[in-house]
Amino acid sequence: MSGPAPARRQAYRRGLSAETLAAWALRLKGYAVIDRRYRSGAGEIDLVARRGRLLAFVEVKARQTREAALEAVSDTAARRIAAAAELWVARHPAFADFDQRFDIVLVVPRRWPHHMKDAFRPAR
Repeated sequence: MSGPAPARRQAYRRGLSAETLAAWALRLKGYAVIDRRYRSGAGEIDLVARRGRLLAFVEVKARQTREAALEAVSDTAARRIAAAAELWVARHPAFADFDQRFDIVLVVPRRWPHHMKDAFRPAR
């Protein structure tokens, strides 16, 4: 076996690049990125960012258009992100009393990342 197909490797690299760009955009807005690519059995969180006493669980989507990027965040994905966020907070109890928000950063070619604050609220 030779590993993942070239298209899959390219998509992976594109995703890493988009997450790095999104992290820098958030830092420039005053956020501290405290975790990247957090994975749990429940789901994955691309970025966990802090600003004051606010935790933002950030989904990064890179597509050719903002509309396509936004459509890529399904209700199922939102539920998985929320479940992973619960586990993240459980494993980092110092942040348990912080306000929480679910954001999306849309990354499209030749544009600055678009940060959507409070982009979704998972059903509880």
